[in-house]
Amino acid sequence: MAAGTLYIVSTPIGNLEDITLRAVRILKTVGIIAAEDTRHTKQICAQFGIETPLTSYHDFNKEDKAAVLLERLQSGTDVALVSDAGTPVVSDPGYYLITRTIEAGIRVVPVPGPSAVLAALAAAGLPSDAFRFEGFLPRKPGARSKRIASLRAEHGSIILFESPHRIERLLTALRAGLGNRRAVLARELTKKFEEFHRGTLDQLLRQVQTRPPKGEITLVIEGTPRRKERAEEPVGEEDGSAKDG
Repeated sequence: MAAGTLYIVSTPIGNLEDITLRAVRILKTVGIIAAEDTRHTKQICAQFGIETPLTSYHDFNKEDKAAVLLERLQSGTDVALVSDAGTPVVSDPGYYLITRTIEAGIRVVPVPGPSAVLAALAAAGLPSDAFRFEGFLPRKPGARSKRIASLRAEHGSIILFESPHRIERLLTALRAGLGNRRAVLARELTKKFEEFHRGTLDQLLRQVQTRPPKGEITLVIEGTPRRKERAEEPVGEEDGSAKDG
């Protein structure tokens, strides 16, 4: 019997209308959905008439549950992996199951869709030709400062996640470690109260101190400017380009 397929399915980060037609079809046709939080995924299933059985897969059970899901896959059952919001493996435990599945020689198929990282970058108005996603920085001040120091020379825009009650500390640490760069604080992306606050790190810090934000936060920070390339030297006789006399 042929093995099943593991589908990595992106789900909405807020607005349920952002789910793709393909994602709905896959979630309806697989044998089981492995969800980071089944209570959250049940809401999506109810909205789109998805009756596929759910099972939990999260940081605290990933090793035991991965073994169970691999057995299902090896027996020919297709499995869909979803996170609470967005794309699995971006700041969630999906990586463990995916690597085990690949090691077992089983097919893994991405079903792309909503992403807080790309949504924030697209609307930030900061350079987007290159970027570096760091997720959540370490909570301990020492480890966080070291990570920020490693980002000083990064030329691409830097994208971070943070919770509302830690955003002031993060902005303070970023200002100290990176200088007063331009940045954008995106809050509640795709939801009813979506907001973008643009300015320098100093300005954003004063804003959150005056009006502490609520909801999920994605922060985009400008990278360090690239040095301008030295102007080319004028073409001279030494390179054989002098006019014939």
